[in-house]
Amino acid sequence: MFKNQPRGLLAAALANMGERFGFYIMMAILSLFISAKFGLDVTSTGYIYSAFYASIYLLALVGGIIADRTKKYKQTILWGIILMAVGYLIIAVPTPTPVPSKILYLTLTCFGLLVIAFGNGLFKGNLQALVGQMYDDPNYASKRESGFQIFYMFINIGGFFAPFIAIGVRNWWLLHNGFTYNAKLPELCHEIIEKGSAMAGDRLATLQTYANEAVAVSGRTFADLTAFANDYLDVFNRGFQYAFMAAIVMMLVSLVIFVVNKKGLPDPSKKAVAAKESNVSAEEVKMDAQEIRQRVLALFAVFGVVIFFWLSFHQNGYSLTFFARDYVNLDVIYINLGFTEIKGAEIFQSVNPFFVVTLTPLIMWFFGWLKKKGRTISTPMKIAIGMGIAAAAYVFLMLFSLALPSKDALAGMSADEVSNMLVTPWIMVGLYFILTVAELFISPLGLAFVSKVAPPHMQGVMQGAWLAATAVGNSLLFIGGVLYMNVPIWATWLVFVGACGLSMIVMLSMVRWLERVAK
Repeated sequence: MFKNQPRGLLAAALANMGERFGFYIMMAILSLFISAKFGLDVTSTGYIYSAFYASIYLLALVGGIIADRTKKYKQTILWGIILMAVGYLIIAVPTPTPVPSKILYLTLTCFGLLVIAFGNGLFKGNLQALVGQMYDDPNYASKRESGFQIFYMFINIGGFFAPFIAIGVRNWWLLHNGFTYNAKLPELCHEIIEKGSAMAGDRLATLQTYANEAVAVSGRTFADLTAFANDYLDVFNRGFQYAFMAAIVMMLVSLVIFVVNKKGLPDPSKKAVAAKESNVSAEEVKMDAQEIRQRVLALFAVFGVVIFFWLSFHQNGYSLTFFARDYVNLDVIYINLGFTEIKGAEIFQSVNPFFVVTLTPLIMWFFGWLKKKGRTISTPMKIAIGMGIAAAAYVFLMLFSLALPSKDALAGMSADEVSNMLVTPWIMVGLYFILTVAELFISPLGLAFVSKVAPPHMQGVMQGAWLAATAVGNSLLFIGGVLYMNVPIWATWLVFVGACGLSMIVMLSMVRWLERVAK
């Protein structure tokens, strides 16, 4: 796989894999943690989740600017890893649930997330800039797209195992304290703590049923449901916070890998200095300025399109996770390891990375086969096709959601009625398969496009701008939650069909221009 690739690619890929391992441990459980820890509904959770996810990518632009101006790319990356570890530590410190002060503890959690986001901003785009420079060497120029596909695949190796770690640690702590996992219990527990005897009778009966199931193995007893709710919430959320500690370990692994291989990695600042010191005529300088303008415009045109892909794709950690919690039969996904059990809506977060790892070699082969046949597809055209595939993914989910009750209707159903309504987990697997194919047509190839088209002195900034476009899409993630809570489930997915479909049309209209600029 690494044959004919630059020597530094493996080191960069491994460092990124370690960081992504820790990151995806957190992201697999973040939305459910915020909801369960603070008793927030889907919409309120979405505002925090959207702001955090957006800040991660928006601050990548800041990180790119810092690296471009200081010319200290490697040091910037190093500090990024350290800050992320500190942020994980802040949110990993166990605190009681229900929290004594929601404002204080929620603020502390959000501060930890902000530290993680800033560290990620220093790390992510600048490491991608280092990888991009490896392919400025004419010996490797033709391998740029395949190199970024390999780099992207390694990201997802960590992403595949991360949800299992997160789920395993949380469920281990539950079992250790005499409970079993039930994704629907935290919401009901917060409700009885807040409402007490005013809680609706059908909701109270459902809570009683789930509570009996949660303690059936251990035989624990409680004075009343409120006492059960307080104890279950505390144990449930401490399990989440212990899982965050595993993310710290992976950040340290990433730190070691990067420090050991630091000297062997390229430095984008040297490229900019060489370009600055070269002797060119006034006419060439003017020509270069015009070319730079065209390149920047082309990049921002692509950025504008992919916003809508990320808005749709990153629902995987938000509305799609809540959909899996509420509408998917999780009982059939069960792995008993003795000391813990692998069960929960978060497990679907591993499906996408699994498909990225398994499908990347196939797609690389497919693109290579087309090239040998003289039918090369340009990167802009691949991105347009990817948008169409993303639209098809949500068409798939929409069709299976036509007969499902709304979230409001679901709240009034008994435990038995809910059980009879649940859909097969294979729907989620099929959805993530299609979304992953779309991702492989867009994300790694988009990174390659940016590294190729971005002017030499703007590598960090343009990689940051790509991530900033992702930030804009992520800032709108809450739309998925608003729709999920207020419209029929199928209508929620229809919105994303429209967003991706229209983006495909816009991208197709620009393909020829983008191809000329990228030559």
